[in-house]
Amino acid sequence: MWSLYAVSSIAVLIFMVLFFLVAQIIKDNSIIDIGWGIGFVIVAFVSFFHSKGYDSRQLLVLIMVVIWGTRLALHLYIRSIGRGEDFRYANFRKDWGKNAFIIAFFRVFMMQGVIMLLLSYPLLRVNAVQSSGLDVWAVIGLVVWCVGFLFQAIGDYQLEHFKKTRTNKDAILKTGLWRFTRHPNYFGEAAMWWGIFLVVLPVHLGWTAVFSALFINLLLLKVSGVPFLDKRYAGNEAYQTYKQETNLFIPWFPAAKKAKSL
Repeated sequence: MWSLYAVSSIAVLIFMVLFFLVAQIIKDNSIIDIGWGIGFVIVAFVSFFHSKGYDSRQLLVLIMVVIWGTRLALHLYIRSIGRGEDFRYANFRKDWGKNAFIIAFFRVFMMQGVIMLLLSYPLLRVNAVQSSGLDVWAVIGLVVWCVGFLFQAIGDYQLEHFKKTRTNKDAILKTGLWRFTRHPNYFGEAAMWWGIFLVVLPVHLGWTAVFSALFINLLLLKVSGVPFLDKRYAGNEAYQTYKQETNLFIPWFPAAKKAKSL
């Protein structure tokens, strides 16, 4: 297990340093978002081929991560074309001033590398030991993962289509999956990690992989996901109405008026 963490850590460090150097050359730290999915794909491959043997459960987890990470990276790359640095990172650059170079290295790239390694625990856990093959937990986990993948992929597509076709920049997307949750893409992300956890659960100490699923929920709900958007649209009246009508995270039927969101 520790050898898997060692080789994965080296791989992530090299990857993040290279991405950081590219970001400084093109003056766009937001490319780290594109590298997020790619980084997990690298960890998945490194840990898989560094394992003592390959079984169907390990292969299933590898495929799940590769599909998720590749789609996410391609989506974010296509979305970034011609847009320049994302507003979050542009604001960071202004706030950090002349120290932006060194602060970005540690607070953006190295920090995300550490978080990536922590979240990758289920990938390392499943590749640390061989299992007896696929079982009912693998099937349930795959179903949960597929639901999450569809929510993220469809939610991303609907949002990009809406942004390209809306006539009012302050308009809020309230149709499709966005009618049932304010963050279908984030819900999908969380569901996929819960799916991976369920696939990994039967292996030795597999239950400890619940840490990653809980951690990604915490990040999305309290740190890097929902808070940024809520702050960005704090002065948007349409969004405030949308918040009262639509669940924050868990998909459910919209209400005419609601005091709190789940």
